[in-house]
Parts: sequence; structure tokens; C-alpha cells
Amino acid sequence: MARRLSICLALLLFAPLAFGDGADEEAAVRAAVLDYVEGVYEVAPERIERSVHPKLAKVGYARRKAADPYREIPMTFEGLVKLAGSYNADGEIPEGAPKEVVIYEILDQTASIKLIAEWGIDYMHLAKFDGKWKIINVLWQSHPEE
Repeated sequence: MARRLSICLALLLFAPLAFGDGADEEAAVRAAVLDYVEGVYEVAPERIERSVHPKLAKVGYARRKAADPYREIPMTFEGLVKLAGSYNADGEIPEGAPKEVVIYEILDQTASIKLIAEWGIDYMHLAKFDGKWKIINVLWQSHPEE
């Protein structure tokens, strides 16, 4: 009995070494999402190129005022890289703008995330490509009027 208990304890202690650390995966997912939002905030398109997959599928729903209808805004990877190179070029995004990352789930190959940013709420799917987390899908909308 003591031998079985010792084996079980050893498995619990060394399992993270054998199967990877969930904290490392969470940090890598969070880093990809922060590259995305900070790439736009800091006018750093290279951060988009690092964190977003070229097959990106992105669509957003934006409006200027609560009374306005939403406009559908599709975007490609190339369009996002271009946007990141100019969106905040005039420094309109305030210091301390939101960049809250809510991780819903991380599996071994995919992850589901919510990002609260200056422009609105993004729901993202990430996938692992060659061992690196990349954003592949984004559905977003402007902040709703409260």
C-alpha cells in the first residue's frame, strides 16, 4: 500500500514535467493576445505578424453612437497588419487603455479568449502552429452603450 501511495505521489509531482506546464501554456496564449492588442496600441505591426496566423478570419460590428446601426467590418491578416501600422499613429488611444484578457479555455491545440480593448470586445480562437500559439479567428463588436 505504501508503495502505491509513493508511486501516486511521484506521478503527481512529476506529471507537469512530463506533460508540460499549464501555466506556460496560459502565459504563451496571453502573450499572443497581448501582442495583438499592443501591436495596435503601439503602432507595431510586427507584433501582429508574430501573433496572428496568415489565415486569419476576422469580422467586427462597429457603430459610432448607440442610435447608429452596426456596420459589419471584415478584415484579413494583411488588413490587420496595415491597420496596426496606422491605427494609433496620432496617439489617440489613451495611456492605460484597456487590454483585459479573459481566458475561457486552453486545450492542447486550441484556446478560446475574450479581449476587452479600447475599440470593443474581441472573442478569439487561437491554435498552435509549429508549437506557437497564433490567433486564427476574431469576432468583435464596439462596446455596447450602457
